[in-house]
Amino acid sequence: MLRNMQELKSYTIAATDGDVGELTDAYFDDQSWVVRYMVIKTGAWLTSRNVLISPYAVQHADWASKRLSLSLTRDQLKNSPDIDTKKPVSRQHEMEYADYYAYPYYWGTGGYWGDGLYLPTVPIRSEAAELHVQAERERSQREDDPHLRSCAAVAGYHVHASDGDIGHVQGMLVDEVTWAIRYLVINTSNWWMGNKVLIPPEWITNVNWADSSVTVNLTRATVRNSPHYESSADLNRSREQELYSHYGRSTYWEREHAREVVPAGFLD
Repeated sequence: MLRNMQELKSYTIAATDGDVGELTDAYFDDQSWVVRYMVIKTGAWLTSRNVLISPYAVQHADWASKRLSLSLTRDQLKNSPDIDTKKPVSRQHEMEYADYYAYPYYWGTGGYWGDGLYLPTVPIRSEAAELHVQAERERSQREDDPHLRSCAAVAGYHVHASDGDIGHVQGMLVDEVTWAIRYLVINTSNWWMGNKVLIPPEWITNVNWADSSVTVNLTRATVRNSPHYESSADLNRSREQELYSHYGRSTYWEREHAREVVPAGFLD
């Protein structure tokens, strides 16, 4: 099922020994468009410090109660690497974070999370993963650091079609199993009667981070005639299929099914 990142804000985050704060933002990488960390604003117990939480740590999600439970203790969070969430998160910071929790590195392989498309139930470093860790440590000393993007910061970006503007990014829909961003929610209120439409990230041809804009290889007419998005209605597979059929493009689940069999839901 897909979750709106806007709605995830203010979710309560619970450690194994007590609540730790609220979710305020999330970081995604701008290559695969997968959420890598949630930004948590802690309460008075940690002097209102912001900490990063990897989806690896999410043990259970209670969507009805707007609550995410972690497999971590308060002390683990308290002693985690201090990362300034107001600045770009460098690859070195990510490595320090992953090493602290002994998580495998997600980058440098073919899947969303290491070698796979889906989060492992127990994230461990295998012998192969350790070799990857060592190789990435050596590579990070030679290459520039890529950095992650804030989901909140992208909201408001202008969206350009191949023949003109179509609106602005209002939100993102995230897959609760893979944490992949499946769609950008585009508000067309400044162009077309305030309707909302969905555009998958893989249809983006360019993101200009300097001027806060997104370009897609679609025409205005094609977007205008696409199925509308209503946040009050469930976005089921049938409605998603209708969207992809309108554009005559293959679906993300068809492409992923060819790569890996989908396991049972991680957040059941």
